Amino acid sequence: MELSKFEPFLVGKTILITGATGFLAKILVEKILRVQPDVKKLFLLLRASDIKSARKRFNDEILQAELFNVLREKIGTNNLNALVEEKVFPIAGDISIEDFGIENSEMKDEMLKEIDIIIHSAATTRFDERYDIAMNINVLGASNVLKFAKRCANVKILVHVSTAYVGGEGEGVISEKSFNFGDYYIDIDVERKVIEDKLKELEAQNLTSKEVTMAMRNLGNQRARLHGWPNTYSFTKAMGEMMLGHLKENLQLVIIRPTIITSTYKEPFPGWIEGLKTLDTFMLIYGKGILNVFLGDPNTNADLIPGDMVVNSILATIVAHGNNKSHQNHFIYNISSSKGNPLKLDEMKLYTFHYFTKNPWIDKDGNIIKVKDITFLSSMDSFQAYISRYYWPLLKVLQLVNVLTWYYLIDGTYTNLKRKIDRAIRLSELYKPYLIFHGSFDDSNTQRLRMAMKEYTMDDVLNFDPSYINWEDYFMNIHIPGVVKRLA
Repeated sequence: MELSKFEPFLVGKTILITGATGFLAKILVEKILRVQPDVKKLFLLLRASDIKSARKRFNDEILQAELFNVLREKIGTNNLNALVEEKVFPIAGDISIEDFGIENSEMKDEMLKEIDIIIHSAATTRFDERYDIAMNINVLGASNVLKFAKRCANVKILVHVSTAYVGGEGEGVISEKSFNFGDYYIDIDVERKVIEDKLKELEAQNLTSKEVTMAMRNLGNQRARLHGWPNTYSFTKAMGEMMLGHLKENLQLVIIRPTIITSTYKEPFPGWIEGLKTLDTFMLIYGKGILNVFLGDPNTNADLIPGDMVVNSILATIVAHGNNKSHQNHFIYNISSSKGNPLKLDEMKLYTFHYFTKNPWIDKDGNIIKVKDITFLSSMDSFQAYISRYYWPLLKVLQLVNVLTWYYLIDGTYTNLKRKIDRAIRLSELYKPYLIFHGSFDDSNTQRLRMAMKEYTMDDVLNFDPSYINWEDYFMNIHIPGVVKRLA
């Protein structure tokens, strides 16, 4: 593995980043501008109608984010604006369209001529996304990015951000191996025909847009389970990887597979997060006193990895493989914590309980919400039985009172409670593969990458070693405070 130092490596490089308004991409853009402002250009692909709209989205959703406050304070607002004006080029585009639908031919030619590095982080991460949307973004989008990369005259590397759960519901040690179409008897054309036929069928039924959406979500989950995946997200991400492996030819390809991504550990400051992640939803439900019984196996590995460590791993692979001189041109890295610094759901439960006991929520009436100890139920059947025993009888009483009072007194109480119960059941069904998970992720490739990086960079520049994390401190002082502050 031929290496060069991180900071000089990005000097004069032109980088394309897809999914620029996403959580990881924002951390990545901030990191590059803060650590290596001598990058030549950052092309940021955003969904927008034109360049003006793309620039507005960049300014409103990325540059104005709290994430950039450290850089803004470090170099000043005027200097940051000047740096962005010189280096950052928001591009209006859509990865589901060939050439991203870029209409400005001069801009496209410039990109094809100058791009050295492509980081593909655009994806729909909704577990039960509509199958047609997930196919267009996670599968065909990956293919379109690869086609574009192969047309770039000077591209050195394509880094594709996937997920460690791309293998589905595995047990034991899950390896850093690639996926091939032939191993799973999956035909993309067949899947696209299934989608096309379903949409025609639904159109003929004159359904509402909501009914069509639900039908297409159900179709995605059905096709995923048919082929051995738990949900549309992991299934389409797997197909995206298959497409890349099948079509890459001699292009240098790196696939990053992070586990459950959480708030920043250190950079640019601890605890920054945006958008509710898998486990954060349950934390907020618990902290607000809505529910203290959850689906989950206490011995499940809660395999978490902070967002800034994922970004550092992306940059480390660029340093390691961006010279395009390796005989091997396909690398896969599990970015995980379950081998080097395992955390069980039972431990996370304890930290969450302690946090909300010491820092209780205050309800809208000014009352302190006292949380109870968390109870895990290790099967969907036992969770459903618990709900039936303790919550459905109360709902029936409220429903009866509503009828007797002409829905005048407590209709809102009934509606709110039913909505909360329905949501808890839906989330549990959706996240079951991650709450009852009996695997851990092999990170041998990632360990070798970390060892190589230690020789060339300071840990505070490219630290992606989860063994540094004290989980109790992280939850009590970084992650949960960040979630409460930014997402509650």
